[in-house]
Amino acid sequence: MSPFTGSVPRTERWQHLRLTTHDGVATVTLARPEKLNALTFGAYADLRDLLAELSRERSVRALVLAGEGRGFCSGGDVDEIIGATLAMDTAQLLDFNRMTGQVVRALRECPFPVVAAVHGVAAGAGAVLALAADFRVADPSARFAFLFTKVGLSGGDMGAAYLLPRVVGLGHATRLLMLGDPVRAPEAERIGLISELAEEGRADARAAALARRLADGPALALAQTKALLTAELDMPLAASVEMDAATQALLMHGEDYAEFHAAFGEKRPPKWQGR
Repeated sequence: MSPFTGSVPRTERWQHLRLTTHDGVATVTLARPEKLNALTFGAYADLRDLLAELSRERSVRALVLAGEGRGFCSGGDVDEIIGATLAMDTAQLLDFNRMTGQVVRALRECPFPVVAAVHGVAAGAGAVLALAADFRVADPSARFAFLFTKVGLSGGDMGAAYLLPRVVGLGHATRLLMLGDPVRAPEAERIGLISELAEEGRADARAAALARRLADGPALALAQTKALLTAELDMPLAASVEMDAATQALLMHGEDYAEFHAAFGEKRPPKWQGR
């Protein structure tokens, strides 16, 4: 994502979520605990715009996406979104659905790793937000449910039909997206939906530790790895290895590559600069 900005100033306060940053790690918390962090139109728009801003600033090296209270995110607010969409025309509905997809694209395309810290429910759009993260750290209370068919819509919402088969395989994805039944943490770990199963109540802490490890690593190398993982999903092998070759050639001119060599010779840990 381009670091160049126009006339729009940096957003100082986000209305629909909470943002904290510390030493290169950003934590974005969905903060409607009384509604199990159900998403509103404003929450989607804030997530889309926040990810774009953080990507341009280049000060964030890892991000944790978390939910306040008893769960991660229960999906779209039934009254504020589902009720409202019944009154929209086709053009308005297309604008809304494109916006939700832009959030998922922003999670996949931002130049830093995203770690979802999941406890309790991650349902509907909440399950897709977790799916779009690079890592999902969950505690035993976590349960994922792709509920779209249960409200009469396609299970392929917000890119779920693209991402989920690539994470858990076509068979599991078909079951999860067609039936919409909840998947609890032990099964989610078994089928590869979660990256790490944390101890009870420790998902946030474990996600923060993973984000810290990532933020302390070679940021440019991690950003390029993330970009290649997304870009090469649909490439033939010949195009993929050519893109790998071009990326490595560029990184071999980087300061971090030279720093590794110096650190190896001096028998010390590398001091990564992200350049």
